[in-house]
Amino acid sequence: MRKLFVVAMFMSSMLFAFGVNTPQQNTFLKPSEAFIVEANIIGNKLQTKITLGKDIHLYQNSLKYTIIKPTSLELSPALPSAIDDEGEMVYEHEVVVDFDLDTIESKVKGDYTLQIELMGCSTSGICYQPITQTFDFKHRSPTSNIIKEETKESSAFDKISALSQDTSTQNIADALAKESFWFILFLFFLFGLLLSLTPCIFPMIPILSSIIVSQSGEGKPSASKGFFISLIYVLSMATTYTVVGLIAGLMGADIQASMQNPWVLSIFAALFVALAFSLFGYFELGLPSSWQSKITKMSDKAQGKGGVAGTAIMGLLSALIVGPCVAPPLGGAILFISQSGDALLGGLALFIMSFGMGMPLLLIGLGAGRFMPKPGGWMSKVSQFFGIIMLLLAIYMIARILSDTLSMLLYSLWFVGFSLYLGLFNSEKVSGFLGYVAKILAVASIFYAMALFIGVLSGATSILKPFEKFTTSSITIEKSDKKDYKGYTIERLEKEIEASHKPVIVDFTKKSCAACKELDLITFSDAKVKDIMRNFTFIKVDLSDNTQDDKDILNKYKLFGTPNIIFFDTQNRYLSSKTITGFIAPEPFIRHLQTIK
Repeated sequence: MRKLFVVAMFMSSMLFAFGVNTPQQNTFLKPSEAFIVEANIIGNKLQTKITLGKDIHLYQNSLKYTIIKPTSLELSPALPSAIDDEGEMVYEHEVVVDFDLDTIESKVKGDYTLQIELMGCSTSGICYQPITQTFDFKHRSPTSNIIKEETKESSAFDKISALSQDTSTQNIADALAKESFWFILFLFFLFGLLLSLTPCIFPMIPILSSIIVSQSGEGKPSASKGFFISLIYVLSMATTYTVVGLIAGLMGADIQASMQNPWVLSIFAALFVALAFSLFGYFELGLPSSWQSKITKMSDKAQGKGGVAGTAIMGLLSALIVGPCVAPPLGGAILFISQSGDALLGGLALFIMSFGMGMPLLLIGLGAGRFMPKPGGWMSKVSQFFGIIMLLLAIYMIARILSDTLSMLLYSLWFVGFSLYLGLFNSEKVSGFLGYVAKILAVASIFYAMALFIGVLSGATSILKPFEKFTTSSITIEKSDKKDYKGYTIERLEKEIEASHKPVIVDFTKKSCAACKELDLITFSDAKVKDIMRNFTFIKVDLSDNTQDDKDILNKYKLFGTPNIIFFDTQNRYLSSKTITGFIAPEPFIRHLQTIK
């Protein structure tokens, strides 16, 4: 068919060249009438629109979108579906293609020019010459007339501010590919500091604190010894993250997912229980004396139960089992490694980020000598307190593979034990501020334990909402049915996406993911979020089994771990720049949804 149109175009050109007036001449539309090309900025997107005249069709493979100024950059948008016309994929009536402004402007400095190329034909028997149109746009961050040094400082600050708020792993991976070596390391250190303020690092605080207490014996740890123990713990944790990230990036393996299987979690929970009973004073956990003597020779600062080796092992295991939450910086670094193969830069970025995450742990070790109680009766109380925390961490671990009902029951029993530890039924007279605080906490703990037990009897599934079965607020999006969120394949997911006439949200989750539960309990259950999500099709994909199909889906969309939320527009086009990695609060999530059409 294309050959026929080419011949027709050639014959028509020859007739026009010799001044022959054909009968069909006046029926042909002018190029400006056959193809009306527009490009406008609407909100956070650059929208291009090609309106085709009557009986005009446009070849899909002729469409080309390029930034030609100030640099050459070919764009590869997700084109809308075309129709088959005798073996050729063509468009009729209208073609709308959207581009994400943030993505374009992150790759282009200053004002830019978009060029659109296309070619089409008329069913009347004429093919038009290729058409090229250009459109000029102003960069949304206007250039300043200040001196060069100030411009550079402002630009660096803008980059750091933008990337620190970015939820897209692809955008962070792109930043790794474009920025300077030292700027990247500094940026990832800041990422680590930000992650240290999230729940990712919280479970490690009692683990490290218990190590410091256990290695102090009957004495009070010095600031230097506490800092040394913390440094060993943080370095082993950071090294583990780096190795895991490199393996994941180079081989595409989700090592952390493998470490979440029931056997590993059960063994680690049992280890926490053993540590708890050791801190209660029932027995001592330590390496053989011959090992300890060798370790002592390596560093006279590392004494006590476990020393350097024990601290390093706990740091390694904590990194694999307890954290971190999957966050955009982690996913971005791993995606960069997988795309570029640059293991050196990606690995260093992960190490620096992990070290930044460990800064609060270093401060805890440094302050151990000042804030830890002096030797005496209080030391046994402190050890018992950390023993109770170890039991809580054991429940936290094992709950990932237990039913919600059994998990709530274990938490209920823990709060009963905690209230008894605080002296709920202690007949001694309460004295001092700490005594009153302990008594108040004991009463609150026993009431919360009762609430959890009532929740168990009622069939509740969340320790944060033990009375959910007695309220109407527990109804969450798309959960009133018995739909199975497991067993997804790429084909099944794509079929559900294509069946939607609304924008699509796909939430990737797993049972062992703490941030995923936060999304369900805090964000997706928010009334305002549920209201705006009525305008979307919501698909939840449970990756808990870590099957090959689960891995294939993550690889297809270049994702690492959970939680990850991806989006598709009304034309079923994947919006990669809109991906959210990690937890997001309700208000930012609502603002994010408002940018998706």
